Formats: sequence, C-alpha cells, structure tokens
Amino acid sequence: MRQDETSALIIAAITTLMAVAGLFLWARSLDLGMSVFGFSLMVFGVAFDFWLIKHHFDHVAAPARKDRP
Repeated sequence: MRQDETSALIIAAITTLMAVAGLFLWARSLDLGMSVFGFSLMVFGVAFDFWLIKHHFDHVAAPARKDRP
C-alpha cells in the first residue's frame, strides 16, 4: 500500500468521525447556531469522503486513459 493511499484512508476516517460528531451536534442542538454548525460539519464530512472516493477512482483509471489514442 502506498503512502498516499494510507494517508487518504486516515483522512477519510477522521472526516467520517467529524461527520458523525456533526450529526450528534445537529441532533442535540438547543440553538440555531449549533444546529447549523453540526449540519455543516456533517455535510462537509460526507462530501469530503465522496471526493476522496472519486479521487481514488480517478487515480486508478488514469493509466487506462493514457493508453487510449
């Protein structure tokens, strides 16, 4: 396993934990500010994880694209 793949997995784990924490903050919030912050943290974590997945598959497909005319 390459170093950038390992780094991506660690970052994905951290952003997933951030998204779960944001979900708990959003669910348990008592005011609008914390609700918006929790929702934003959850959306950021999910979007960033999807971006990491896209980045991984783009990187895997890159050598296949170079062979095409």
